[in-house]
This record gives sequence, structure tokens and C-alpha cells, in this order.
Amino acid sequence: QVQLVESGGGLVQPGGSLRLSCAASGSIFSIYTMGWYRQAPGKERELVAAITSSGGTNYADSAKGRFTISRNNANNTVWLQMNGLKPEDTAVYYCNALVLVAPVLPKRNYWGQGTQVTVSS
Repeated sequence: QVQLVESGGGLVQPGGSLRLSCAASGSIFSIYTMGWYRQAPGKERELVAAITSSGGTNYADSAKGRFTISRNNANNTVWLQMNGLKPEDTAVYYCNALVLVAPVLPKRNYWGQGTQVTVSS
């Protein structure tokens, strides 16, 4: 099994910053893409940012210029640095990883439990 454990959420004022962390552990052969998604009340889950094992990144338009995703392949960790936070960034943020647990098995998506980010004055 593979576990993704997130940390770093909380309450922040508009314009503030937060850094989310996600560590993957368990039966991992290799991890392909890691990413962050978010889901606000009444809305669908959406991609915020993703990063490949070689460092290629992809950002939602709403995150470009404000958020930065990074990862450490050696310890299977991904971070999301969020600056210039806005009330509309309020959501539960979920870590995602595309994991290969063994060469003979197909890759599979895993999700963290989510961490709440609230941007409010």
C-alpha cells in the first residue's frame, strides 16, 4: 500500500503565504507525476499544479505566478508554496501521486486525506 500524508494547511489572511507538504510512503517502486488538487464547497476537484519526476511543471491559470510546486525524488516528497493567497483559494487541498508499486503492475493514482486552506481576514 501507498500512503500520502499532507501537512501545512491553515488559516491565513489575504495576501499571505502557506507551504503545503506531502510525503509518500509504503510500497513504492517509482513515482511519476505528483500534484496538488483542490476542492471548494459545492465545486468539483480541480488541478492546482503538477510536477513530473524530471521536474516538468504544469499550473492552473489561477495558480500561475503565485504558486510554486517542487519535489524531492529521493524522499518522495512534494511541496506547494502558495504566495499572494486570495479568499477564492479557500479549499481542501489534496496531494496526488501516480505510483508504480512494482514493474509488472500498472501505475495507479493515490490521494492524500486533504488539508484545509482558509484565506480570510
